[in-house]
Amino acid sequence: MLEPQLPLNQFYPYICCGLCCGFLIDATTITECLHTFCKSCIVKHFFYSNRCPTCSIVVHQTQPLYNIRPDRQLQDIVYKMIPYLEESEKEQMCNFYKERGLEVPKPAVAVSPPAPAVMRRQKKDNVPPSMFTIPPELDVSLLLEFVGAEDGINDYKPLERRYVRVSGEATVRHVELFIRRKMELSPSCQVDVVCGDHLLDHYQSLKDIQNSVGEDALQDGLLVLHFGLVLPSQS
Repeated sequence: MLEPQLPLNQFYPYICCGLCCGFLIDATTITECLHTFCKSCIVKHFFYSNRCPTCSIVVHQTQPLYNIRPDRQLQDIVYKMIPYLEESEKEQMCNFYKERGLEVPKPAVAVSPPAPAVMRRQKKDNVPPSMFTIPPELDVSLLLEFVGAEDGINDYKPLERRYVRVSGEATVRHVELFIRRKMELSPSCQVDVVCGDHLLDHYQSLKDIQNSVGEDALQDGLLVLHFGLVLPSQS
């Protein structure tokens, strides 16, 4: 049987920038809410605002640029889905620098033909890293286990991405925002995150949690976090 084919425009919400409405270039994600934009677009936006253009969350009170990160995997997906986009972007970049008499940055230079197999083995250590190489700052691997929802909470999607690799500087609040976005939770729904027997606070960093709980919280090298959906307590 043939695999089903979907029109490209169905993927536009995921591969287009919400600011310029074009395809993502240098995809950059806000760590507070995980919304992604072109790097140049979001940097310009932060010149006059410290809020996310999509959800209006405060990214940082004074330095919103501190809380953005390059999304290399998403950018690689965009380039694979849109034929010639990467080549066109590199060509425009080269022309921009040449018209101004500036040296073209090395990443923008065309890649030379691959060397013979024997030479590749000899120069294995010099091969540039893959686009999918995990950045060193992503040093904590999470396993998110859903334990259920309180009676009265029915409107949510299953969490399909249970395995996540993030920075140890990320907090429980970031994990909650990730869960909320992926499960499309109502703002009235509360997310309780537990590690072992400890109910975690929003301000706790994942690195501190991993160090304090120790090996008991790890499963095959993954930090296991259980989470449940509850209704807010009424005082």
